Amino acid sequence: MLLSQIATSQILTVKDKTTQEPLIYASVISKNLNIFLTTDTKGQLDISKLKNATRIEIQLVGYKTRIKSYKQLEALNFIISLEHTELFLDEVVVSGTRWKQRSNNIPSKISSILTKDIVLQNPQTAADLLAISGKVFVQKSQQGGGSPMIRGFATNRLLYTVDGIRMNTAIFRGGNIQNVINLDPFAIEKTEVFFGPGSVIYGSDAIGGVMSFTTLTPQLSKNNKLLVSGKSTARIASANNEKTAHLDINLGWEKWALVSSITSWDFDHLRQGSNGPNDYIKPYYVETQNGLDVVVNQSNPLLQIPTAYAQFNFMQKVRFKPSEKWDLQYGFHYSKTSNYGRYDRHNRTRNGTARYAEWNYGPQKWVMSSLNTTYTNETWAYKEVQLRLAQQWFEESRIDRSLHKTDRSTAVEKVNAFSINLDFLKEINSKNTLFYGAEYVSNKVASTGEIRDISNNTTTVGPSRYPESTWKSMGMYVNNEHTFSKTFTSQIGLRYNYFMLDADFKNNAAFFPLPFQDAELQNGAITGSIGGVYRPSESWVFRTNFATAFRAPNVDDIGKIFDSEPGALTVPNPNLKAEYAYSIDFGAAKVFDQFLKIDATIYYTQLKNALVRRDFLLNGQSTILYDGELSKVQAIQNAAEANVYGFQTGFKLTLNSNFNLSSDFNYQVGSEELDDGTSSASRHAAPFFGSTRFSYHTDRLEIQLYSDYQGRRDFEDLAKDEQGKDEIYAKDSKGNNYSPSWYTLNLKSSLTLTKNLTANLGIENLTDQRYRSYSSGVSAAGRNFVLSVNAVF
Repeated sequence: MLLSQIATSQILTVKDKTTQEPLIYASVISKNLNIFLTTDTKGQLDISKLKNATRIEIQLVGYKTRIKSYKQLEALNFIISLEHTELFLDEVVVSGTRWKQRSNNIPSKISSILTKDIVLQNPQTAADLLAISGKVFVQKSQQGGGSPMIRGFATNRLLYTVDGIRMNTAIFRGGNIQNVINLDPFAIEKTEVFFGPGSVIYGSDAIGGVMSFTTLTPQLSKNNKLLVSGKSTARIASANNEKTAHLDINLGWEKWALVSSITSWDFDHLRQGSNGPNDYIKPYYVETQNGLDVVVNQSNPLLQIPTAYAQFNFMQKVRFKPSEKWDLQYGFHYSKTSNYGRYDRHNRTRNGTARYAEWNYGPQKWVMSSLNTTYTNETWAYKEVQLRLAQQWFEESRIDRSLHKTDRSTAVEKVNAFSINLDFLKEINSKNTLFYGAEYVSNKVASTGEIRDISNNTTTVGPSRYPESTWKSMGMYVNNEHTFSKTFTSQIGLRYNYFMLDADFKNNAAFFPLPFQDAELQNGAITGSIGGVYRPSESWVFRTNFATAFRAPNVDDIGKIFDSEPGALTVPNPNLKAEYAYSIDFGAAKVFDQFLKIDATIYYTQLKNALVRRDFLLNGQSTILYDGELSKVQAIQNAAEANVYGFQTGFKLTLNSNFNLSSDFNYQVGSEELDDGTSSASRHAAPFFGSTRFSYHTDRLEIQLYSDYQGRRDFEDLAKDEQGKDEIYAKDSKGNNYSPSWYTLNLKSSLTLTKNLTANLGIENLTDQRYRSYSSGVSAAGRNFVLSVNAVF
């Protein structure tokens, strides 16, 4: 039997035309047979099932697509080379429907972050990985964080998926979140950003976009010999004394394969630049000496203390493929950070000195176990079916203590999340492909509070951030792709979602005498989308899409009790409804004679019943005594509507075989209605931002000079609740808060020393600018030297 299988298998090898190096994750597609295959770490795959195919597409992002028949590949001894190009209009993506599709059939804009760009850019965290796309804006409140903003939306109005599994939980808040740093950029195989509403496929939260991360896939052996491959990286950086080490290894047999990945990071306090607003300098930090809080003047005022932190990630995946019909993959992910200071809170002052002696996030933990089963068999109901089972565990905590006070408050949140996704693909005929499925999600939230007197080490129960809660969501969807002709494809989809929330507030009854002890929410949501792609020629693509999306109220909305800003306390509001988004966009892309590509998208989104924080009455009172301070009462409420519009555009110019120039530009304007009927700027609509890159590459060397930049946001254009945040903004000539414009110049290089060894050297922020990305509470790195060595085997 084994000899028979070997005799009937045929291995195709895909290589880079210039270097003759194998190309990993190249796609081999037969649309007529509805078969998508991917090369392994040796650039190989078995194409025996394509033996009768007359049209086989071999493609990889960054390379020109080649089209051959099986017989033509046979004449080439099953070795084919792809030519590098920066200009491409089509690629294989999965974020549109959870299945592999050609992007030219998807009416929504999808951007992929390429592996080669990740290797060159050397992002320190997954948040930095998203930023290198030039299309995602990232806010940071501390070094250990990163909160993406897409098309004027952020936090719980964006969805994260890992290997197709929803990462958003019931405590994803409206304020900036840092969960993306749980992901390991070294263990990510592909990253896609789906722009605009994605609720038809992904359910709640997918209003502004979906960030889809695919982690390393265990690679099987193609020739019945043990396949051993992997990579290791060691990296240091000067601005935060980074010390990072990574190793992943793949072991593959004919039917079994496994991949293990381990990464350790250690970051010291972050040094900001020497040229910029003095408002960003905090030349002191608080230290406890002999039981007393002491404000210490820094020897180097450019250091941002406390911003140091460490992180450890581990991933183990196992794959079993007993036949061509079955493919089972189990994945285990573990991530844990050290404690790390929330730097923007350490910038707050009271009575002319530091307000807090401590304000830290405790260890942020994420554990996920998942089983992904794919079955392929032509039946009346489906051709392929995927079942994803996942259990996730999240833990985060907040630790704070006011200066010269002995009471340290700690709030700990734990979420146990379980999900089932069942997705089907059915090719009804040559013109219609149906995608449909169902989803079940359950989140159990446990929240506790503690107050410790550090003078005598005694503890008492303190207020918790959330009620004891359960949040559930059930949904069904259907999406049809219809090919009208070779030039026009449409997609239309519909989803029904039902969500439930039960919250028990008794754990906080002693601290906050609320007029209710529990709350329940039960409601449904219907969302849909319709769009089309028109391709009049191989060099033109037009797309348009209209879609609705929703975000169900979660535990953070209904049950959170916290100090949102000085003098304000947010309390629960059990009378919430889902918010709905209505969005439309138009996009076009054109390639001119294989030397210039231009693409542009314009969009508009209206958000109804938007959940935002507003002044509130608790037991008829507008103020409450909290933490020794009279604070106004606020709550999350459905506040009328919000609107966002903007455009994304970019170009890539190939000057010759060695040089190219590219740019991405993003502009968005957001507004939301206030209680008095006036409007305010939307907090998460970032100022104009972009990136321009000039690259040079040969067989062994790649060099890139690039600039990242952001426009100015004046005081009058800040959101109302941002205007009073002295701790994160600079002051203009009138003494008002504003976000200055900024730019950086950066140089990255990658040199192939041997077949298996590469060295990367980068200098970020060459001119040592002192700047903060809009809405950020910590300055970015000043001049930063980055050195890494990468080995593959």
